[in-house]
Amino acid sequence: MTLKIDQDHSRFRNIVRGKIRQNLKKYISQGELMGKQGNDVVSIPIPHIDIPRFRFADKQQGGVGQGEGEAGDGVGQGQGQEGDGKGEAGKDAGQHALEVELTLDELAEILGEELELPNIEDKGKNAIVDQKDRYVGVRRVGPNSLRHFKRTFKSALRRQISMGSYDPKNPVIIPTRDDMRYRSWKTKDEPVANAVIIYMMDVSGSMGDEQKEIVRIESFWLDTWLRKQYQGVETRFIIHDAVAREVDRDTFFRTRESGGTMISSAYRLAAQVIGDDYPPSEWNIYPFHFSDGDNWSVDDTNVCVNLLKETLLPASNVFCYGQVESPYGSGQFIKDLRENFGDDERIITSEVKDRDAIMGSIRDFLGKGK
Repeated sequence: MTLKIDQDHSRFRNIVRGKIRQNLKKYISQGELMGKQGNDVVSIPIPHIDIPRFRFADKQQGGVGQGEGEAGDGVGQGQGQEGDGKGEAGKDAGQHALEVELTLDELAEILGEELELPNIEDKGKNAIVDQKDRYVGVRRVGPNSLRHFKRTFKSALRRQISMGSYDPKNPVIIPTRDDMRYRSWKTKDEPVANAVIIYMMDVSGSMGDEQKEIVRIESFWLDTWLRKQYQGVETRFIIHDAVAREVDRDTFFRTRESGGTMISSAYRLAAQVIGDDYPPSEWNIYPFHFSDGDNWSVDDTNVCVNLLKETLLPASNVFCYGQVESPYGSGQFIKDLRENFGDDERIITSEVKDRDAIMGSIRDFLGKGK
């Protein structure tokens, strides 16, 4: 019975995952989940799943199997069942959407399955060490919570057979203290893949509220996926207009600023953060930059290209640039990057026209598994 319940539960979870995958773009394009963490539980509304079952009619109502009826007649035909909306007011509640609780990590896993994202090839496992307990054997002492039932039973059975007290017709096995066996464990230090994600966002006047919201939503889901891939993750946030500054997570996701644009200010600050705190030989480094592509001048764009070639690209697993379409931005910067870096696999560019394009952009950035 327990096995059948587990099978039914697994089948139901698969149905739910399928429903969520069908509507994944809608869940991702909305900002309600922002601020959640990997183990936080979120409620996902899905269409009501009605299990088929027989419904009995009133005792006074005739039908097939009782009274008159011919082969092929519908079951349960009667007054007030046509669904024409002319019936009397009812007292029963209607059907509502079913809300299923999932952790954000489970949603990230569904995201990875839908976008066919590969697991990331990590590097540098020296800086962070995690301790894990592994069960490696059986011993004679330990807490009852770790008692090994099968080994204890075998020990008691072997003892009773050797003493001649075992009766096959009345097989009662009573373990003594000497028969008790317990699982033993060993604590082992394991290196943990560690990563730093550096988010940079243009908050200048040409980036409207909708463009900034798109960046925040995409950054949130990128962060969620990478946190699922790495146990040791640090995140740094940089906002810039004509000047760049590092901020905390809450400020990054909520700030409203304006001004001119000098992209090189963000790249300089990112290079400084990497140089001060994250040796490339030990860290998986992921810079993400989002902008509408409007930069102050060609000269500043050339400075950005040099910073990428000399500092950011050699240090990073991959450098990702996402350009959000804006009615006020020129959109030139992505063209400059593609012209200067061509097929260089160390840099990935993506155009994000609206919220519906967020999933495609995530696939662009993470689809190579770097």
